[in-house]
Amino acid sequence: MPIIKSAKKRVKVARKATVRNSKTKRSLKAAVKAFGAALTATDKKKAVSALDKVQSELDKAAKKGVMHKNKVARKKSQAARAAKASGAPAGVKSDKVKKAPVKKSSPVKKAAPKKTVAKKAPAKKAPAKKK
Repeated sequence: MPIIKSAKKRVKVARKATVRNSKTKRSLKAAVKAFGAALTATDKKKAVSALDKVQSELDKAAKKGVMHKNKVARKKSQAARAAKASGAPAGVKSDKVKKAPVKKSSPVKKAAPKKTVAKKAPAKKAPAKKK
């Protein structure tokens, strides 16, 4: 058990992070399992929605630092390849995902660019006269 106050705090923080990371890993594993089951099933729309879920969970894991971003990219690619090989429609998104309506905001006035004043070139001295 640590004696120093800062070391005690690090133990607490590490314990919290471990719990948070394990939740992320658990939800990722569940999504991957569901995706594998959906690939073997005959319903292809389920496979597409499961693929969306897997990609979302992978992105969350990368964002939280549980997995490296390159590993996440590789896993997403593998999942997409597996879905394509099973014959799932590629361009179809799940029903849950809807685009938010685009709101037109009031036009923002842009600041006028600052005018720069060109500096005058220093005057050249006349060459010295020879005697």
